[in-house]
Amino acid sequence: MRNTELLPATVAGSCCAPPMRKTLGAKDAESMAAALKALSDPTRLRLLSIVAAAAGQEACVCDLTGPVGLSQPTVSHHLKILMDAGYLTRTKRGTWAYYALVPGALDRVSQLLATV
Repeated sequence: MRNTELLPATVAGSCCAPPMRKTLGAKDAESMAAALKALSDPTRLRLLSIVAAAAGQEACVCDLTGPVGLSQPTVSHHLKILMDAGYLTRTKRGTWAYYALVPGALDRVSQLLATV
């Protein structure tokens, strides 16, 4: 991870051993919290899963409303949050919008969870 900090080998007055690997810095923690917040909604998790499982990891918004049982504007709102967090991209084709998974977008979350 970028911008990580290594704590000093000894901390005055500490009763515990220092960390053995790098920890999240403040800037990375804020960025990761925003990314995780986008994933903290069950509907957004389902939408991300549906897009990731679609052919070419791309799905039309018209194909996403039925599986989650929500209106198109509500689904579009959730998709925008996922786009803003960097998980999806959007391509307009005629009147429809297609959403695709950003390659490697989930890698950072996966790496964080693997170290916890």
